[in-house]
Amino acid sequence: MRRDNAIASQVVAHLPEYLIEALCLGLFMVSAGVFTTLFEYPGSGVRTAIADAGVRRALVGIAMGLTCVALVYSPWGRRSGAHMNPVVTLSFWRLGKVRGVDALGYVIAQFVGGLLGVVLVQRLLGGAFTAAPVNWVATLPGTHGVFVAFLAELGISFGMMFTVLSVSASRRYSSMTGVAAGTLVALYIAVEGPLSGMSMNPARSFASVAPWQHWQSLWIYFLAPALGMLAAAQWHQSRRPVAGCAKLMHTRHERCIHCGQPAIPTVAAHSRTPIRSAR
Repeated sequence: MRRDNAIASQVVAHLPEYLIEALCLGLFMVSAGVFTTLFEYPGSGVRTAIADAGVRRALVGIAMGLTCVALVYSPWGRRSGAHMNPVVTLSFWRLGKVRGVDALGYVIAQFVGGLLGVVLVQRLLGGAFTAAPVNWVATLPGTHGVFVAFLAELGISFGMMFTVLSVSASRRYSSMTGVAAGTLVALYIAVEGPLSGMSMNPARSFASVAPWQHWQSLWIYFLAPALGMLAAAQWHQSRRPVAGCAKLMHTRHERCIHCGQPAIPTVAAHSRTPIRSAR
């Protein structure tokens, strides 16, 4: 009974972080829906003006990379850690950086937030968002088929998680983790997008196909990212001890439910009294 009460108290205390994860992925999906519709909907003047599909895809990639960076460094992202991806959360859990109950709270919130973001875009943009070629911004295998899409998702997921862990573990470059992640998002959309639609994120893919009821290839975007990111976490751990905590941007001004650092007021953080960082 005491254990159950302790878990319930922890869930209540950490609920703001869970809600932030829902908000961040929801906003990411809103951005994905708006920018993809802007550049790909046949009735859009932007699509008419930019005839080259590769250029349009690169511009969408830049927009989504900047969205990722903005969310990571926002007050919300600094508070929760800006995982925005169930497999990122599970990878940190596998490394012992996230408690099990918090991992579950994050994962549920990410799925709910992503879905609400897609529904909001559908209400705002209607058929321009749901009809081909935008198709609810669903991630679908490209013309090379399911096997290539699976391998592509496996590869980019491994690359993303290994980069996040490597940069965040660096004392010198840890503050650049969000920039590194956003850069990879932009690059992957531009280069890898034609192969798999570029997901790396089960909650992101589920959010698009659930309202559309298009389930055929969803298994790819659950299995491949999980295998890729968990393998990256394992490889990183085998090469050197994992440093830092489960945040893409760790500052002293927001509490951290993962490493236990309390929020330090701005005045105290900038005083001459040394304050040991959680990193």
